[in-house]
Amino acid sequence: MVALDEQWLDVLGTLATRLGERSVTWALTGSTSFALQGVPVTPEDIDLQTTEEGADVVAELFPEQVVEPVSFAEAERIRSHFGVLALDGVRVEVMGAVQKRRPDGTWEPPVDIPEHRTVVEVRDTRIPVLSLRYEAAAYERLGRSERAALLSAHAE
Repeated sequence: MVALDEQWLDVLGTLATRLGERSVTWALTGSTSFALQGVPVTPEDIDLQTTEEGADVVAELFPEQVVEPVSFAEAERIRSHFGVLALDGVRVEVMGAVQKRRPDGTWEPPVDIPEHRTVVEVRDTRIPVLSLRYEAAAYERLGRSERAALLSAHAE
C-alpha cells in the first residue's frame, strides 16, 4: 500500500464516520482506492462514488467544504451527479449514480456499488472501496487499457 499522510487518513476517517452515521451507500474509487488496495499510484484526490441521493447527503454533511455544488454532469463516455469538497485541504470528488455509455450509445444503469464493493481497514476504520477487478473492467470499457492492465495485475 502506498503510504498516505496523516491528513488524508484523517479525511478518510471523517468520511467513513459521517457517511456511516447517515447510512449512505458509498465506496472510494480512483487513485486513493487503488493505493489502499496496493496499487503503486500516488493519489491526487479522493474520489467517492455513491448514489444520486448519496451525493446530495455528502454535500449536506459538509456544507462549508463544498467547492463545487453537486449537479448533473455528462461527458462523452460517463455521466453522474458530480460535486467537489475540500476537506482539510484534500480535494474530494463526489460522484453519484455513475453511468457509462455503451458502444451502442445507450447508458448503462448506475453502478451497483454494493455489488462491486470490498472493504479495506485503515487505522481501525473500515473504508469501502470498489474492487480492483470491477475497476479494471470499468477502465477497459472507458478505453483506458493501460490503467485497466495495471489494476488487473493487482486484483486478487
